[in-house]
Amino acid sequence: MRVFAICAACLLACPAFAGGERAGRFDYYLLALSWSPGWCATEGRDRAARQCDPGSGAGFVLHGLWPQFEAGWPRDCRSSLRDPSRAETAAMADVMGSDGAAWHQWKKHGRCSGLSAAEYFTTARQAYASVAIPVAFQQLAQDVRLSAAAVEQAFLTANPRLSPEMVTVTCTGERIDDVRICLTKDLEPRPCGADVRRDCRKQDALMERVR
Repeated sequence: MRVFAICAACLLACPAFAGGERAGRFDYYLLALSWSPGWCATEGRDRAARQCDPGSGAGFVLHGLWPQFEAGWPRDCRSSLRDPSRAETAAMADVMGSDGAAWHQWKKHGRCSGLSAAEYFTTARQAYASVAIPVAFQQLAQDVRLSAAAVEQAFLTANPRLSPEMVTVTCTGERIDDVRICLTKDLEPRPCGADVRRDCRKQDALMERVR
């Protein structure tokens, strides 16, 4: 009975957090840049996202800015801060591709940052702007096949402050999916946790042309 009473008291006294995670408690950020033409050819085909419109010119877009632990990551955190308005999510479409993507990233990752929606989106935009997209990928005029290692090297060349342990490239099926870059809470480059450094090994990954 005494053990039960102690547990009950703790449940009443301690705040509950979805997934057991406290918003704002994390070690670093993972900036994920998604290759839009590949996403539009698969998942985005039927979502009517602005980034998939002919002539959008979308290449690497901001997939998300994800709070990370040194191993693992917080998820579905509760926050007492209000959710973003439609105007706030719509304002992120120029870098995230659609307002729906902005809302999804806030719900899944932004709440865990401990920032307000406005602060989180501002921080995500600053992180995106801090990385130079290699010129070769800015207006890719034709489909290409190349190694994931070549994509990583292009980012390292375009961003001299980055080193290999700070960048990883992921694939989905035969396609390049994301370029992921690890940043401190002050948005300075830093090495990724071991669980993040899992580079795609494909030698002939597909990157569809920008439309």
